[in-house]
Amino acid sequence: MGMSVTISVATEQDVEQIFRLQYLCFQSEAALYGNYRIDPLVQTFDSVRQEVASDCVYVARLGDEVVGSVRGSVTEDGAAAIGKLCVHPRLQGHGIGARLLRAAESALAEERGATRFRLHTGHRSEGNLRLYRRVGYETVGTAKGADGVPMIVLEKPAGAYAQTA
Repeated sequence: MGMSVTISVATEQDVEQIFRLQYLCFQSEAALYGNYRIDPLVQTFDSVRQEVASDCVYVARLGDEVVGSVRGSVTEDGAAAIGKLCVHPRLQGHGIGARLLRAAESALAEERGATRFRLHTGHRSEGNLRLYRRVGYETVGTAKGADGVPMIVLEKPAGAYAQTA
């Protein structure tokens, strides 16, 4: 490839690429559940813009192209809700998702005071579950997404974020 993938804080200039990448990446999740109304596919451009402005959002770049992203925010109970982790299909399986998680976890703990990390994924999303478990997340429960998809909820303590390095 000749270029390295870099991880950095997302900016307003990244919003359009994040929006398009999210739509591309979550097509496979939608197909897995036969539900094309999952949140990442129906989220508006303005909503993505708002998250980039207010939340902890990181991107993976290959040159000028955004090839991955993740978002997180600290909830009232001190947990960091991490979501919409995605990596361009052509670059999956190279550790970019774990690097994005590590960057978000580090910032959420050190800059925003998160005491633990929480995320969720669809119950059939075996690849996602493998990644999350490999980097220290454990199943703590289940939930149903607003779109009706059964979700597995995973958490890990904030002190464990170094495991994803």
